[in-house]
Amino acid sequence: MRIIAAVSLVALLAVTIWAQQRGPAATPAAATFFTAADVAGLISKSPADRNALGQRMLQVGPYNVNLEHRVVNQAAAVHEKEAELFYVIEGSGTVVTGGKLVGESRTNEANLSGTSIEGGSTKKVSKGDWFMVPEGVPHQIPNVDGALSVMTLHLPR
Repeated sequence: MRIIAAVSLVALLAVTIWAQQRGPAATPAAATFFTAADVAGLISKSPADRNALGQRMLQVGPYNVNLEHRVVNQAAAVHEKEAELFYVIEGSGTVVTGGKLVGESRTNEANLSGTSIEGGSTKKVSKGDWFMVPEGVPHQIPNVDGALSVMTLHLPR
């Protein structure tokens, strides 16, 4: 009986350790704050003549929150394994979603890029707007009015 109990205990510990290693990263012990001043500081450090993509604001487990500052056309993209949530912090521009990538090429094992989108839906966005692009859906911000700063949150499957 002791042998069965010992084997069961070892198996339980092994499964617990395995689950911790494979599961999401530990949750932070305290709330995380990123103030308006912090955001303004990141935006002020963004180059005025080119896009600044992926300025990390926060990472918890598989979730990445980034600041993306755009002043010129962005390539079209498809994320095959994650949705992407956009929140417009400041500025305005045009978003195209859906349709088909033009000039498609593989960026990495989970993403495609293209020069533009054919047959997508166009929507004007401005400060305070947010939109969600599901995984597998082409998206692009082909035009900005001066500058556009967005917070993005990638949501893995």
